[in-house]
Amino acid sequence: LFRSHHSTILPVRHKRRRAEGPRSAMPHYPDDIEYSEKYQDSQYEYRHVILNKPAAKEVWKLTTGAKRLLQEDEWRGVGVQQSRGWVHYEIHRPEPHILLFRRLLGTDPNTGKVPGGAA
Repeated sequence: LFRSHHSTILPVRHKRRRAEGPRSAMPHYPDDIEYSEKYQDSQYEYRHVILNKPAAKEVWKLTTGAKRLLQEDEWRGVGVQQSRGWVHYEIHRPEPHILLFRRLLGTDPNTGKVPGGAA
């Protein structure tokens, strides 16, 4: 479309829409911390935890911008509640508000002790 500006014809500028897709999507912050179902491979069981915005901000501060993994007392301190033995094992940089946890299969959820005393 063109618009007349005095005697000059100028193209009408439309605002560009951001491309749809994972890079442009804003993070989903739930109202409360959300926990995935557990899933497993031959060695570990896994789960991921989606933080609400206040917890995510606290994790960002604790880890100096998602530059390190959280210790158990730290993730419990921001409100994550789960049985014993879980370890924060990876940071998925595009989504630092999603914490990835794993524990060895057979870990006692009450004590956090691993089967056979494995590390």
